[in-house]
Amino acid sequence: MLFIGLTGSIATGKSTVSSILASPPHSLPIIDADILARKVVEPGTKGYNAIVKHFGPTTPDLLVPITESMPADGVDGKGRPLNRPALGKRVFGNSEERITDRSVLNGIVHPAVRKEVYRSILRNYLGGSWAVVLDVPLLFESGWDRLSGVVMVVAVREPKVQMRRLMERDSHLSPEDAQNRVLSQTDVRLKAKRCEARGKGKGVVIWNDGSKEELKTKIDAALREIREGSPPWWNWMCLLCPPVGVAAGVWVYWQNININKRWKEMEVEEKANL
Repeated sequence: MLFIGLTGSIATGKSTVSSILASPPHSLPIIDADILARKVVEPGTKGYNAIVKHFGPTTPDLLVPITESMPADGVDGKGRPLNRPALGKRVFGNSEERITDRSVLNGIVHPAVRKEVYRSILRNYLGGSWAVVLDVPLLFESGWDRLSGVVMVVAVREPKVQMRRLMERDSHLSPEDAQNRVLSQTDVRLKAKRCEARGKGKGVVIWNDGSKEELKTKIDAALREIREGSPPWWNWMCLLCPPVGVAAGVWVYWQNININKRWKEMEVEEKANL
């Protein structure tokens, strides 16, 4: 089974691409890290309890307000849901304090999400899927690119396009909040460059500066090329003969380790030439 690592940055259209990949004619199973990240911090979970314990004392509005329909201990007695905008203000930004808070939050959420991802991968493998899309905003940062046979980056060429789309989508954000959210993630142009450096057949950049129809055309072309490199007979062989599948997975992982090593060497060379 082929792992397609899908990433981008905030407001570049990654969710739209994910929706297109999940719809006919592609109908690919999607493992959405954002959805799983919400699941693992629902009231009553270990992630929720850890966040409340760490951020609660210094974030009075960490939980949604008490209302007639939302009692103090939550609708099911497990606690009120997290107030995401309030938590976002604690972790988005480039100050040392924000970076530290973001690191703490990631340390709580990422391990729990990783377990859920592995469970989803196993279910799709046993279900006979030829490919599964790992929709992960921090694909490179969290190391999921090492498991991906193909990495797909959804990018825009101008940062101002991200800002405009983000503020249209989340109208409650101020320009400063929107900028902090964009700057808190790796520049998507750098992600696109890193994706292209993986080489033909291993990295695909989808530039999403135009219409949705143009986007669909680009995705169709990318999927045709990906399917040529992962024919049905190969996927059935990996499914019916698990040792072959394991060997293929190890080979992909080893290749990606070397790809990341070359990328780091390229970064060092570029910095040396500045």
